[in-house]
Amino acid sequence: MRIHSRYNQFVLSAVLGASLLLSTACTHGFAPTPKPDGTQKSIENGAQKFIEAANARLSPLGVRAARAEWVKANFITADTEMIAAEAYENYLIESVEFAKQASQFDGLELAASTRRQLEILKRAITMPAPADRALTQELTQIATRMDSNYGKAQYCPEGVDGDDCLDIIEIRAIHTESRDPDALLDVWVGWRTTSPAIRDDYRRFVELTNQGAVELGYPDTGALWRSNYDMSPDAFATEVDRLWAQVLPLYQSLHCYVRAKLSEFYGEDRVPLDAPIPAHLLGNMWAQQWSNIYDLVAPEGADPGYDLTVLLEEAGYGPLKLVESGENFFSSLGFDPLPESFWERSLFTKPRDREVVCHASAWDVDDGDDLRIKMCIEVNAEDFRTIHHELGHNYYQRAYKEQPYIFRGSANDGFHEAIGDAIALSVTPAYLVELGLLDREPPPSKDIGLLLRDALDKVAFLPFGLLVDRWRWGVFAGEISSDEYNAGWWALREKYQGIRPPNERTEDLFDPGAKYHIPGNTPYSRYFLAHILQFQFHRAMCKIAGYQGPLNRCTIYGSEEAGRRLNEMLEMGMSRPWPDALEALTGERELDATAIRDYFAPLQVWLNEQNAGRTCGW
Repeated sequence: MRIHSRYNQFVLSAVLGASLLLSTACTHGFAPTPKPDGTQKSIENGAQKFIEAANARLSPLGVRAARAEWVKANFITADTEMIAAEAYENYLIESVEFAKQASQFDGLELAASTRRQLEILKRAITMPAPADRALTQELTQIATRMDSNYGKAQYCPEGVDGDDCLDIIEIRAIHTESRDPDALLDVWVGWRTTSPAIRDDYRRFVELTNQGAVELGYPDTGALWRSNYDMSPDAFATEVDRLWAQVLPLYQSLHCYVRAKLSEFYGEDRVPLDAPIPAHLLGNMWAQQWSNIYDLVAPEGADPGYDLTVLLEEAGYGPLKLVESGENFFSSLGFDPLPESFWERSLFTKPRDREVVCHASAWDVDDGDDLRIKMCIEVNAEDFRTIHHELGHNYYQRAYKEQPYIFRGSANDGFHEAIGDAIALSVTPAYLVELGLLDREPPPSKDIGLLLRDALDKVAFLPFGLLVDRWRWGVFAGEISSDEYNAGWWALREKYQGIRPPNERTEDLFDPGAKYHIPGNTPYSRYFLAHILQFQFHRAMCKIAGYQGPLNRCTIYGSEEAGRRLNEMLEMGMSRPWPDALEALTGERELDATAIRDYFAPLQVWLNEQNAGRTCGW
């Protein structure tokens, strides 16, 4: 089972499923423990049989868990929650046993492929469960309860009955459209009244997963997560800091400019020029992306001359046509069409008769051709790009389906997110011309506006993409206690993002739980890495396509050579360390944020000019 998502999706790790099935293989005698006096050949045979049994048994159990989760996400009821919880409980119990069984081969000389599969089994569990079955049952019930509580959460303003309460989609719409600071404050605070109910569950969740991580030989769950990047946990933390340092000057320039423009609009009493920005004024429920306030900060005279949402509406696009456009993009690169089952089984629009988890996600239910997306599509520019992103997951999933089961995943979890986002970077005016949505490309003089809009999404997201896991690493390690969850959260948000809460936030609240990935237990570093990698991928594919010109104007639409090189990397799955996969497409073996600087170079110059004489920083 593999589920991937750009936004907020309850993710059960693919490799977690692998470890589940390996445990079953062990209990059936497929993995004899090597004896101290065993020959090298018998040791290798034992390890190989262990892996072969695992790969042979993984798929049916993974499919069972995936189907249970799909049904629960699409039909949120007490019964579906119980079914998913039971499937997940079995999943977790076996996963821990498999990871422990894989450890019997530590320190032994084995074939590279066998060794890698064993290491993947041990390090890729995102929710390590204690060996005690009763504790595992408690953990799975907590995880399912947190996920469902988030999915069903609504804010009911004072004097409003249940029928008029606001769900997350309606609240997001207010943040997108409203410029009334009091209305924005109301829904910002209101949504965060739904998360304190998760706080005690989350505290216990941390205790139980940490116990499971220790039993697997890791100091805590955060260290286990950081071990999943072909380097030590400490080295990964250092790598994240290195990449952030590369992009920090660009973010600081963007923050300085946006703060000044918001201060002009709302007044310096609401947005002081020497302090963090109030979080509710940035056009997004979590202040993670700022493009919804583009109208407030847009450069004078930089209107590109079109509004993609309007173009889509005028061209008669509906949800299905948006998806068909995404498929057409990949077809132009030489990829085969999506299977008929994709169109039959995906969820494209929000049902009227039930609650569903609407957050966009891409699913590979059977580790083969049963590919699906699940999202409540609206016809707008954001969802047009999101469709291209989610289909990137699906095409990646299909590309590596011939790998052994344990290798059916991305080179690291940032790759999966980056592929879709790299494709979305090709949604340029030149691409819209190809689709007939535009008659001609705007002149280069309009690029600053387009670049600023992109930066409000891509650059503004970087510190948020970093701090979510920074907070959890601190929580898992005990550096942020359960008595300071909120204080620790807002300290990191000020440090990295330069934002502050719009009112006092006390410790009886649980603001981290208002972001789905916290109760959904989805590691978040993948999104930070994806925002680095997508530009590196884009720069490489544009070069392969023979494009010459500003990087922000490039689309690889129609380049079969770029598609061929891309597919070569996708087909590798997890079979090689991620630097090998990176090199296959880009020719580079290190993550490199200079591609972001290349992409936004004209904007950096412009921001420097705009910020002249201002006091930047917070």
